[in-house]
Amino acid sequence: MLDLKIINGNCFINGKLEKQDIGIKQGKIVNIGSFGEESKETFNAENLTVLPGCIDTQVHFREPGSTDTEDLNSGSKAAVMGGITSVFEMPNTKPPTTNFEEFEKKINIAKKMYCNHAFFFGATAENYETLEKLKDLKGCCGIKLFAGSSTGNLLVDKEDDIEKVFKHASKVVAVHSEDEEILKIRKKLIEKGNVKTHPVWRNEEVAMSSTRKIVKIAKRFNKRAHILHITTKEEIDFLSQNKGNITFEITPQHLTFCAPDCYDKIGTYAQMNPPIRDKTHQDRLWYAIRNNYNDTIGSDHAPHLKVNKDKIYPDSPSGMPGVQTLLPVMLNHINNGKLKLEQLIKFICENPVKIFGIKNKGYIKKDFDADFTIVDLNKKITIDNKDMQSKCKWTPYHGETFKGSPIATIINGKIKMKDGNIIGEPSGKPLIFV
Repeated sequence: MLDLKIINGNCFINGKLEKQDIGIKQGKIVNIGSFGEESKETFNAENLTVLPGCIDTQVHFREPGSTDTEDLNSGSKAAVMGGITSVFEMPNTKPPTTNFEEFEKKINIAKKMYCNHAFFFGATAENYETLEKLKDLKGCCGIKLFAGSSTGNLLVDKEDDIEKVFKHASKVVAVHSEDEEILKIRKKLIEKGNVKTHPVWRNEEVAMSSTRKIVKIAKRFNKRAHILHITTKEEIDFLSQNKGNITFEITPQHLTFCAPDCYDKIGTYAQMNPPIRDKTHQDRLWYAIRNNYNDTIGSDHAPHLKVNKDKIYPDSPSGMPGVQTLLPVMLNHINNGKLKLEQLIKFICENPVKIFGIKNKGYIKKDFDADFTIVDLNKKITIDNKDMQSKCKWTPYHGETFKGSPIATIINGKIKMKDGNIIGEPSGKPLIFV
């Protein structure tokens, strides 16, 4: 007998939508098609679209160190509520995840997570020899390198040290790409109380200078670099000419918000690193999406409490929550004709599997893990702060109405969210990499 049967759904299989039933047993997909086998539980996906489990490859869940803002349990609830079945969590915690002891602590704390998970190992100027030993580290998705300073104190800004990181890297190096030297020089352009000077300070040159350097170093050592949250037209043009072992991410917020409007509307709540820029840059990001130049879409979920976001700029921290809203925002863009569903599935299901080597995820295939994101492409929802599972209890999309919403999240064969309700106990597992 099956544990769960999904019936009558429009399932994304082999690159297209097909009306199929799916049989699940012991957390695996065992049947696809038409079959008569009985099941303990049945999910009727009539008029719904069944996607492979969606993966958010960039979240900051703040544990250990800032658990008043977020922790692995609350962040995973936000993920599951947003239809995300797996997350890659970042190492800029307190203390940072830069040695095996801190990494193991995180894996143990993660037993309270609802979604599947993996963690980045943080690079420092000193721990480069450790980076050679990560190949078989359970639950490790890659190495995170901060080339420019952001939240936390992780920073590898000297070119010699960045070279050491890449030379010794045994996994994909995911990079926050801003040039620390130029950031320091341009700091004088910050105007107290004027958040609109955030993209003036952290301008295109800050991003482009760093990205050019990262690509040069990655190519020299024949290592893989995944450049996070790309924001500038200059980087899009440059990176589209330098693919191969270089991949890159764009975030929903950089595709949705524009300067100066977003700063007028929500002030420091729109502040993030790298910043929201003007429409000329956003148009180029959409050009990249249309042409499949980018490889992933990640939320860069980076929550801060309102009491801190309300501080006078630049004392306000950079970052915004996003794991719960990634799918509604992007499904709305699909409904507006900005991209196709099959593209989104590449960016948040298939490409993460290819880039990072995740085992048995990203596709609806026999013998693969039974992770599914079930969405209603026609359902209209209004985003509200009170519905956010994140401890920070706000979203930059508050009050916005979107078309397209996750209806259910199935993880390891178990329904963990249905119709806006979290179900059962945490049962997420560490992702396996091959």
